[in-house]
Amino acid sequence: MIATQTEVTELTDITIRRISVSDMDNNVYLLTSKSEGTQVLIDAADDARAIAGMVAAGSGDCSDWGNLQLIVTTHSHWDHVRALENVATHSEAMTACGAADENDIAVPMDLTFDHGDTAELDGLELEIVELRGHTPGSIAVVYRDPDGPAHIFTGDSLFPGGLGKTSSPEDFRQLFQDVTERLFDRFDDDTVIHPGHGAPTTLGAERPHLQEWEERGW
Repeated sequence: MIATQTEVTELTDITIRRISVSDMDNNVYLLTSKSEGTQVLIDAADDARAIAGMVAAGSGDCSDWGNLQLIVTTHSHWDHVRALENVATHSEAMTACGAADENDIAVPMDLTFDHGDTAELDGLELEIVELRGHTPGSIAVVYRDPDGPAHIFTGDSLFPGGLGKTSSPEDFRQLFQDVTERLFDRFDDDTVIHPGHGAPTTLGAERPHLQEWEERGW
């Protein structure tokens, strides 16, 4: 599959870019600070060339990897890491993931995150929310826009219409609990959810379905 055209969302202090890559329609996100040019990539899923093009466009430089400083992997599943080694090697950006998923990712991690950690870079501050269940160390990445709703990059833990796949009733209960307590109970309804596959949604659009999801189970 050829990567889709880049979708661009302009916020007050950062620009969010998104492309969909691979036969799995994985979303790859790029956050760029408008003041410093600092860039953070979320999920180097596939198609390193398309990712490089997005990074270059985000930095205004079509000759290199711009100012990409950090690559965050939301979870360890194979379809979210196929371009990780290539992108990390050529960009020399730091790599990071949830601590409990580190051993399941072949590419070495420079940083690991636990629930409540923050990633502070020039012009960008991100909050890490652990959402256990889809994988043991799945994380969401939160950007709080000073003049608008929060934006949360949820990997495969929360989608429009439901939670991510789990392997057991216990994993489902853990994921449902974390998503409820750490997202729906903490953030406003206008919070934008950027999933690992598919279109964005908001917590407000999904909130009415929580009971249905719980009853449906895994």
